[in-house]
Amino acid sequence: MRLIIRIATALVLTVAVLLGLVLLLPGEKIAQLAADQVEGQTGRKLEIGGKARFTFWPTLGVKADAVTLSNAEWAGSEPMLSAERLTIGVAAADLLQGNVRVTEISAILPHLNLATREDGTGNWVFGGDTAAAGSSGGSSGALPLRIEAVELTGASLRYAAHGQAPVEMKNTDLRLLWPEPDGTVRVKATLRPAGAPVEIDAEIGTFAAFLAGEVSSVGATVTAPGGKGRFDGHADIRGEAGGRLTFGAEDALQTAVAMGVFLPDAFAQKAVFGADVTYTADGRLSMRDMAVELGPNRLTGAADVALLDRPKITAQLQGGALDLAMLEGSGGSSGGAAESGWPREAIDASALGLADAAIGLTFDSLNTGGIQLGASKLNLSIERSRAVLKFLPAAMFGGQVQGQVVANNRNGLSVGGKLTFNGIRLERALGETAGYSRLNGEALGELEFLGSGNSVDAIMRSLSGKGWLEADQGFFTGFDLEQLMRSGGNGGSTVFDQLTASFTIEGGNLSNQDLLVLLKGFRADGKGRIGLGARDLDYLFTPQIVRAGSDQVLTIPVRVTGPWADPDIRPDLSQALQTRIDDVEEEAKDRLRQKLGEELNLNTEIAPEQDLNDVLKERIEQEARDQLLRLLGGD
Repeated sequence: MRLIIRIATALVLTVAVLLGLVLLLPGEKIAQLAADQVEGQTGRKLEIGGKARFTFWPTLGVKADAVTLSNAEWAGSEPMLSAERLTIGVAAADLLQGNVRVTEISAILPHLNLATREDGTGNWVFGGDTAAAGSSGGSSGALPLRIEAVELTGASLRYAAHGQAPVEMKNTDLRLLWPEPDGTVRVKATLRPAGAPVEIDAEIGTFAAFLAGEVSSVGATVTAPGGKGRFDGHADIRGEAGGRLTFGAEDALQTAVAMGVFLPDAFAQKAVFGADVTYTADGRLSMRDMAVELGPNRLTGAADVALLDRPKITAQLQGGALDLAMLEGSGGSSGGAAESGWPREAIDASALGLADAAIGLTFDSLNTGGIQLGASKLNLSIERSRAVLKFLPAAMFGGQVQGQVVANNRNGLSVGGKLTFNGIRLERALGETAGYSRLNGEALGELEFLGSGNSVDAIMRSLSGKGWLEADQGFFTGFDLEQLMRSGGNGGSTVFDQLTASFTIEGGNLSNQDLLVLLKGFRADGKGRIGLGARDLDYLFTPQIVRAGSDQVLTIPVRVTGPWADPDIRPDLSQALQTRIDDVEEEAKDRLRQKLGEELNLNTEIAPEQDLNDVLKERIEQEARDQLLRLLGGD
């Protein structure tokens, strides 16, 4: 027992002596030695502008104020790291031998100024020619930096990727643990992009090889309010990576807000994402075996993103039953029509300039909130703020639509299109696009249009174009031509067997001069104006019916005027009576000619084209000559 006590006492005394020797070393000397070692290993100058003092607890080392670490030469004059206070931990055994080995660095209120150059290399990549020159006698395979632990508390961060706008964050915490030189590094970080904490827990295998530029295994978990993401794969220090990326959130909106991304309220629902991803140092991201879910919507496929000055997105996606009605009204103005007119809120089309794209999409059905589509194939291309959406074809309005529509925001917003349609229901097409559902039937035809303006109202009032349509068996609601023309009726609707028309559009007004509607037992012609911009109309229907057993045609025109929502529909008596007035006038002239001929004993027939007064004048002159001859004794 006495031997054990003596041995223990000796050990304690030995440790005390060693600690005493360490405490006798001046803080400034240790700080300078540590700074020299950092510069030798990194090629960066570590400057201490304030007071430096030795510490024993909780870290053996030096506390220094006003510390800066210089930046890479290509990254500018601003330091890469600056801190109000920096604690440098050292290994006591090496210190007693006259060497300083930095084991830990912790900083309070540091500022990190991070950047990448054109080839993707970050200014946090140490070593190079400067580092090599600063180390003597070391092997070429020496580590560029060997620190067992790094801790940053309350850090601010500025990250400037080459060619992109800088990103800044505040109140960031970071802890890096590297216990074994050839082992795995564990990184824990807390970011607050929008105030709420976002936790990152990552591990990098063979960290020494990673720092030397080799590819290492990487795993990372990101936990944010409402959701969590995970990456498992490999990466190198330049930022190139490949692996499986997954993400799940019970509330995608809450997670996005915590990440500093603001989405419409409709995203406040479950979201799932998974893909095999590959990212290259030149800013190209590929996603394969991709699956995306948002609420009831699910898309699968593949996508490539080139993060250029203007990003380029290429994708092929497949979907089932898609419901985007949740997005209607959640941002910007709706394109629907109110009874008082078209929306006049300014349209923000700046999103057309955010990226170029070439996206193919197929789906079983799509509900946009305003328009319902069935199984369709679409192709969207965007180039320099000009978007072209092609229907290849699209199942729409109960039929099929082929062609394309264009939105161009290069020099003010304009929209246009050229479409052919077959088998569409007119009540759906006009109702879902223009809020007019009085015309019912199945139609085919063509439509070309072009409009411009910064609101739906301005676009509708500027429309120009042309088109035609044909429809079999349908009806108009709101008036009954058959009841007007004869007894009976169809309960307030006009049922037709065929309808054909062509039209032109100018200044937001649709003009038609050749409407033909064939009804049971009679026909109706039509012509007039439909105000697409003003949402009104001035149109004349002219139904005609032939009385049985005669050639007499009965015509009762119907004029429709006023707003779409409440048009005034009434017979146009002036048009209806004019034909009959003309007939009666001609009959009266015929009877008058006959009567005068009888009374004047005219032997000559009065032709319809002859003037009655001239005929009478000639007859009177002839009669006067006859009487004069008799008076003179002639025959």
